[in-house]
Order: sequence, then structure tokens, then C-alpha cells
Amino acid sequence: MATYAELAGRTVLITGGANGIGQAMVEAFHVQGATVSFCDMDEAGGKRLAKRLAKRAEFTKVNLLRELEIKRWIAKVAKRHGSIDVLINNAARDPRIKFEDVSSKDWDDLFAGNLRAYFLTCREASPHLAKGASVINFSSITRFNGPEEMSTYVATKAGAIGLSRSLARELGSRRIRVNTISPGWIMTDRQLDEHVTPAIKRELRKIQCIPDLNQPDEVADVALFLASDASRAVTGQDILVDRGWRHG
Repeated sequence: MATYAELAGRTVLITGGANGIGQAMVEAFHVQGATVSFCDMDEAGGKRLAKRLAKRAEFTKVNLLRELEIKRWIAKVAKRHGSIDVLINNAARDPRIKFEDVSSKDWDDLFAGNLRAYFLTCREASPHLAKGASVINFSSITRFNGPEEMSTYVATKAGAIGLSRSLARELGSRRIRVNTISPGWIMTDRQLDEHVTPAIKRELRKIQCIPDLNQPDEVADVALFLASDASRAVTGQDILVDRGWRHG
């Protein structure tokens, strides 16, 4: 892990920080000396992580489907720390549902959690974002390869790209950067438990340019870069973290 001395003392907000990629980012920013405020619906996991990291790690249970809870969380963080330096929208769901079985409620609920929540956190954080702040929204490699039974999820992730590109223009005059990260298939505990089979591992090793499997901490390293002053000239961009799955 690279060291970014300027991240020490900065205030970082992360959604979906109790597990997987989110947890890896909470840990990575904490190592850099940042104060990390993270939310999740997994209250036990969030409290456990905050207790383990102790100082400079703050967990709040937030239902991102509820606008008022988002408002209260961000207002509390801003009041406590004065300004926000990094906002990372990571939380999302990726259910597998055949297109003909997707109900209107399924569609609306997924857009509410995967995209409307991004809009709400960005809107509520905007007045508190420091000059030179960094916003990182998560998209997905699926917007390139369009897997079956994930049409709604893919649509939300394509929407995250559009939102981020527009916000990069809108917030740029304040020296605020807005970028997206599109992970490939990341070997989180949930993915390994629910979806990744030995056959999938073999296929990934074959189709990626680099045959190693992608790990959560490697995504966290990219988030550190985008949050740091090293990326001060980077905005409106999407960074694929996939070891070349979508190469060419």
C-alpha cells in the first residue's frame, strides 16, 4: 500500500463499509491516518470493525433507501468534523433476476439503493465538501459485459457513470474531483460464498490480461489514489480495476 501523507487528518465518508470492498477501504484510509465515518445496514459488522480500528473510525447504521437517514448521517459528520474531504459511494446490491421476472418494485428499489442514494449523499455532502475534495462513485465492469439476469443492476451502474461525469463538471469550479471505479470480479467473502465457483476462477484467469484474481484491498488502493493529491488533475474518469478483463 502506498502512503499518502496528506490523507492524515482528513475526513472520509464511505457507504457500505462493514464488509467486502467497503471494509477494505475503511481499513486502508484508517491506516493513512484519516478519520473514517462509514455506514452500513450490517450493524454487527459495522460495530465490530469500528471497535477493532478504535480511534478515527465511526460507524452509523444507515438505511440508504431513507432520505432522512442519509441527511442526518451526513449532517452529524459535518457538524462533528467541520468539512468533508472524501465521499465514497460504495454500497450497492447486485441481485440475479431474469429480466421477465423483474417487477416494477424490484426496479425501483434497486435504483433507489444503487443510484438515488448516490445522488442524495452527493447532494447532502456538497455544501460541506472542502476545496480539493474527492468524490468517488462505484460503477461496475458489468456495464461493459452486460451479464444475464443483471439488467437492472447494470442500468444503475451505467447511471453512476452519467451522474459522476456531470457532477465532475458541476463541482469542478470548486476544485472538487468526481471519478468512478469500476471493479472487475472481486473476491469478497460474499462473492466467494454465493457466486464464485472453481470454473469461474479458471475462466477469469484465462480472460484477464493478468491471471491473478482481484482482491478487495487492491480496489482500496485505487480509492486511496483518487482521494489523494496525486490525482488532483484527474476528474470525470472511470477507472477499471479488473486486471485487463475488458482490455481492448
